[in-house]
Amino acid sequence: MIAVEHLTKRYGSFTAVDDISFTLEQGHIYGFLGPNGAGKSTTMNMMTGCLAATAGSVTIDGLDIFEQAREAKKLLGYLPEIPPLYPEQTPEEYLRFVAEAKGLPKAQIDAQVAKALAETRLEPMANRLIRHLSKGYRQRVGIAQALLGDPHYIILDEPTVGLDPLQIIEIRDLIHELGQTHTVILSSHILSEVQAICESVLIIAHGKLVAFDTPQNLENRLTSGGRLTLSADCSAEALHRILAAVPAVCDCRLLTAEEGRCKAQLEITGDAAEACRALFFAFAKAETAILQLTPEKADLENIFIELTDAQPDGKEPRHESDL
Repeated sequence: MIAVEHLTKRYGSFTAVDDISFTLEQGHIYGFLGPNGAGKSTTMNMMTGCLAATAGSVTIDGLDIFEQAREAKKLLGYLPEIPPLYPEQTPEEYLRFVAEAKGLPKAQIDAQVAKALAETRLEPMANRLIRHLSKGYRQRVGIAQALLGDPHYIILDEPTVGLDPLQIIEIRDLIHELGQTHTVILSSHILSEVQAICESVLIIAHGKLVAFDTPQNLENRLTSGGRLTLSADCSAEALHRILAAVPAVCDCRLLTAEEGRCKAQLEITGDAAEACRALFFAFAKAETAILQLTPEKADLENIFIELTDAQPDGKEPRHESDL
């Protein structure tokens, strides 16, 4: 388990990470989501002990990353946003160098390097110079070095940045596979990537943790205003007359109106199911057919926009327990 408590990082008067706390359990794939400059990389650098914190603590399976760094770091594999590769080495040579730098026993290095090459599907490229590899394969080399030593936790900072669409799919598939045997934590500002890969999402904005939940729960519990799309077999005038009798409808934006049929987007208050029920009975009473009635569920993009808007001073982060 990784426990982050009241973690804070200040640079002079600027607060990059502002008193964030969360717990990550083993056996899951977690995503750090936030706009550029939100504090994702700074948080990861502190979690891995690469950057000192101004305040707060990080413990890895009970080991303090700052006070017991040597032992705690053995449990972590880390890929920074820019992989620290040596282009004149081959992947195999580089992984041997990293294994020695990590202090792995010499008797284990051959097996560890072979395993990392196999897990990242780098075996066909093992003896090519890194400078001759595509960016996608260089990312694989970076991930492979993070796997050396069989760490419990793999932390990946923007692992698909700068890759083409095919390379992104390949790296996503690789992360899915790693998630079967490791706890994986990755940062990204790409919404579709987090939604496709991660089981739980931490959203960071302005240095604060503003949400921590599964993508599905976020979609179910956070809505962008409560909207319904309604198509009815009536004129625009009749539509507005019927809607006036439904208190749950607070606004109506007409989308189309032609040949006695109309389509509108409704802003509602309260529970969507109750609003749909009230609309059904209102239209039935008016002897008018509803052709379509669809609640609009917020997707991760809308949630991201909603939560990463400027947070009022003193507003508490929205955690899993109170979403």
